[in-house]
Order: sequence, then structure tokens, then C-alpha cells
Amino acid sequence: MTRRAGTQRTGLVMMLLFWVVLMVGGTWWLKGGLEALQNPNARVVTSAATSTPLTLERNRAGHFRAPGEINGVPVTFLLDTGATYVAVPAGLVDSLGLERGRRVWFNTANGRVQGALVDLDSVSLGGIRMRNVQGSVSPNMQGDTVLLGMSFLRHLAIEIREGKMVLTLPEPRGQG
Repeated sequence: MTRRAGTQRTGLVMMLLFWVVLMVGGTWWLKGGLEALQNPNARVVTSAATSTPLTLERNRAGHFRAPGEINGVPVTFLLDTGATYVAVPAGLVDSLGLERGRRVWFNTANGRVQGALVDLDSVSLGGIRMRNVQGSVSPNMQGDTVLLGMSFLRHLAIEIREGKMVLTLPEPRGQG
């Protein structure tokens, strides 16, 4: 009988352990653990000091994603040094109330597409805010993620090392 009691006790401990692991994993998932793996920069504060370097971490897919704003409206950026402009999906352009400018052709990873240029009054990432940034509208872009391209990034010092991207506004050059 002692062997049977030991087996029952072991089964009870294993079942209890299973439920504890399930509850801890569920709590982690509900509190944003999955989001943290996909977007480790989700908590980037848009009011940080401009002079402070902004450090972003690569997500599990190897990309740098972070929250930001276009014209004061929250968006999610995917930093893309290969994109010429801040590329905004057509559906998001409409919801932001942006006016499309002249039509142009773009060479993208999916081939040549016709889109439009758009003027963005302000673009913010962390404490870095820029005014009058050139953007683009590509009708083939899906979703609501904005490609943060070189029309914004070219004004920053960019350093990538050990899975992190550090963005800094360059020091103003002294006059004299």
C-alpha cells in the first residue's frame, strides 16, 4: 500500500505542478510577454529627452520595431534603413487625414509600384521629434505598421551592435 500511496502522491504533485506552470505561463502571456518578444521596444517613451540616445532592441524576427507618432497620432514603426521615405500604408494615410501629393514610382522588394508622396508635419520616435518629414504612400502596403525610412533616419547617428540600435541626434556644429 505504501507504494500505491507514493504513486498517488507523485501524481498529485505532478498535476499541481502542471496547473502552477499553466497559471504562471498564462499570466505572463496576458501581461504582454508575447508582445515583449515580438516588440521589446513597446515601452519606449515618446517624451524622453531629445539629447538622450534612444536604444532599441531587435525583436525575435531580427527587426527593430517601436511605438512612435505621426502628427501626434500613435503608430508602430519598423525601422528600415533601406527605405527612402517614411512609408505609410494607404489605409493609415486615410485615417491620419493626410493629403496625397504627386504620384511617383517606387522600387520595392516586391517590384516597381506607383504610389504618392505625402508631407508629414511631425514624426516622433522616443524623444526624437522632427518636423516636415517627407513620407510616401504605397498602395500595396498592408497592415498598420509604418516603415521608418531614411527621410527621418538620415538626420540621426545610427549605431548597431549586439542586437541593439542606438539612435542619437548629432551634436550641433559650433560656429566660429
